[in-house]
Amino acid sequence: VWVLDRPNPAGRPVEGLILRSGWQSFVGAAEIPMRHGLTLGELGAWFIHRFNLDVDYRVIGMADWQPEGPGFGWPQERIWINPSPNAANLNMARAYAGTVMLEGTTLSEGRGTTRALELFGAPDIEPRDVIAEMERSAPDWLAGCKLRDIYFQPTFHKHAGELCRGVFIHAEGAFYDHDAFRPWRLQALAFKAIRRLYPDYELWRDFAYECEFDKHAIDVINGSPLLREWVDDDASISGDLDALAAPDERAWEEQRGAFLRY
Repeated sequence: VWVLDRPNPAGRPVEGLILRSGWQSFVGAAEIPMRHGLTLGELGAWFIHRFNLDVDYRVIGMADWQPEGPGFGWPQERIWINPSPNAANLNMARAYAGTVMLEGTTLSEGRGTTRALELFGAPDIEPRDVIAEMERSAPDWLAGCKLRDIYFQPTFHKHAGELCRGVFIHAEGAFYDHDAFRPWRLQALAFKAIRRLYPDYELWRDFAYECEFDKHAIDVINGSPLLREWVDDDASISGDLDALAAPDERAWEEQRGAFLRY
């Protein structure tokens, strides 16, 4: 196996819960967090080590890639070419570690618009109230980006043809702080704000997801039910999710060190 390595446009930051035993799936094959901060070549080497695979493996490394330099992982001199119809730009790639969780909810992630996975919303929420609740409960989780209330109408997928009210995540521009931006926590906080503002809101989608028929889609995405349980717990606060995720993040940063090539 030869891997022609390429940049990770989300850069090196680590964030999220590590997948728990028994929660392996098509979208979660091993015990890594949502933001792993590795390139494809580095990640392949980790998988070979983790599963003791007998693979003749060679990584063709990148020349002069600077994950902490200008662009924070995405070389500024390179144009963006969509790897997927819903991966339209660098802003999406930065926000994706959080916005991907919208696939497990009834909220639109913007599919059916030109800015999928950069926003979230629904016809029956008030975005300014959601932003205000997020700022009230965990303002530090909103650092590094700007949030803007927005109206959009998907042409297909969730809420197709309906006017949605939502929030756009801006993770680019002079105000963007790569080290401070935490999209996984930001999106989790948005779920928590909606749960507090609308306690009976049908937030979680109940449907077969990526060949899993007996689990909540949001749990499959996160590799455990821990995030959903935190959102649904009336008494939980931001520090409780931090207490769950921070040890996982520290452990992963230590573990991945041996596989960093750049």
